[in-house]
Amino acid sequence: MKKRVSVLLLIYVFVFSFTSLTTVFSQENKAKTEFQVKGFHLDLRIQVMTPKALKSFAKELAGFGINTLILEWEATYPYEKHATISNEFAYTRAEVKSFIDYCEGLEIDVIPLQQCFGHVEYILRNERYGHLKEDWKEISQVCPLKIEDNKTLFKDLFKDMASMHNSDYIHIGGDETYLLGHCNECSAKAEEVGKSKLFVDYMTTMSDIILELGKKPIMWADIVLEHPEAANDLSKDIIFIDWNYGWETNHFGDVGNLQQKGFTFWGSPAIRSSPDNWYITNWDKHFNNQRDFIPYSRNAGYKGMVMTSWSTSGIYGLTVCDEGYKVLDMQQIRNVYPLSGFRILIASYAEALKNQGAIDPERFVVSYAAERFGLNEKDGAELWKALSISRDLIFKGKPLAEIMANSNTAHEIFYKLKPLKNKKEFEHYRLINDLRQFYLATYQIETMYNSGEFSVGNSEDLKPKLEALKIESKKLDKRFKKLHQGFLYDSEIEDQNNIRNLAFNILYNRINKTRN
Repeated sequence: MKKRVSVLLLIYVFVFSFTSLTTVFSQENKAKTEFQVKGFHLDLRIQVMTPKALKSFAKELAGFGINTLILEWEATYPYEKHATISNEFAYTRAEVKSFIDYCEGLEIDVIPLQQCFGHVEYILRNERYGHLKEDWKEISQVCPLKIEDNKTLFKDLFKDMASMHNSDYIHIGGDETYLLGHCNECSAKAEEVGKSKLFVDYMTTMSDIILELGKKPIMWADIVLEHPEAANDLSKDIIFIDWNYGWETNHFGDVGNLQQKGFTFWGSPAIRSSPDNWYITNWDKHFNNQRDFIPYSRNAGYKGMVMTSWSTSGIYGLTVCDEGYKVLDMQQIRNVYPLSGFRILIASYAEALKNQGAIDPERFVVSYAAERFGLNEKDGAELWKALSISRDLIFKGKPLAEIMANSNTAHEIFYKLKPLKNKKEFEHYRLINDLRQFYLATYQIETMYNSGEFSVGNSEDLKPKLEALKIESKKLDKRFKKLHQGFLYDSEIEDQNNIRNLAFNILYNRINKTRN
């Protein structure tokens, strides 16, 4: 009897020990693949959120488990020594401090993003900084060889950011420097030392300023991945963010090669990115981006994940006056529906961060529909169908009739579904699709107007259709305003409606002014 008890005791000890060890190994393995930074990138270049909306959004992010917020303030930041840069939507310094304090109370680290190479239209549009331009009529980029003047400017801007933000990090941008090696001097320098050296030398100067401020620099990784030859000259304190919006891995270049050199990487998918615009939201693309890229980044040893959400492409059209290219105004090339309409993708991102494996988009949407809208499983599947319906660009070759049919199908589903709660959130799906339908109907008339068969007499046939769309346009304006009051500034809501209606209004005026 004693022998049997001893054997049972040994078995128990073995099983308990094995189970404990398995649990420990499992926890250690999870810790190794857990992202230290669970971040969100907030783009305030256009569609500027009110201070109240910013805090509400931060609170929701904290509830999703987000611990880092990268803020691309751009011209909404209240620069002290360079107030020329700040625009009409700039926050006060008290508002910025209040927001950062609020986020820190939520245990969210607020990292400022201050571009210092490309994407600086909002700086170079001002004559005060015009001498820094790489090209006299293309204002997106500073010339990296004007190093002392650039250093003076960006040292001021970085110091300002450091004084207001308590984070250990400052993001210095560095992406999409399409004019690298463009001007005569830079072209000669690139010919001599290579584009990689031209880029790395400049960004080393910028990152050294950050290090002198006691901060760690963060950079977008695309350019150094495309031109890695001089990468070893960069400080290993720099953290690179590999942004991938649904492409093959190593889209820009060999990430593993730079990791072997000792560089740290974070990953970055997107919930709003090209070709998204007012009239296209590629829901399935963004769900699949999370499904594929987040597990890859975890397995590749990335230390952080930052979800981007771009309100625009960052490419602008300019209004100039005279041959000196004095910039009077600039308008973003592409607008996207405001961030308010994409909670489901943020929730999906939070879920993907928790899971070691890949998220299942359809299953997530069905579950979200039940929890958030009170929809049954069948209706949840219908919501997924509406979101995942193909939304093609009209110039990609697919017949317009087929594109419009897809939009009509989504419209029918969105209006058939009856959410029991969070109805305002659900209304965004309807409005986003209705804006697309308005655009397609406008394009259909524009196609007739531009056809070889169009004559002066045909304008009378088009006018009733335009009048019907004019009425619809005003309804859409009211719906957009109602959904975004308090989220965006009133003047920003008006601006966004005007931009969205611009193409239609031009077409409307041209056809209505046609004389028989």
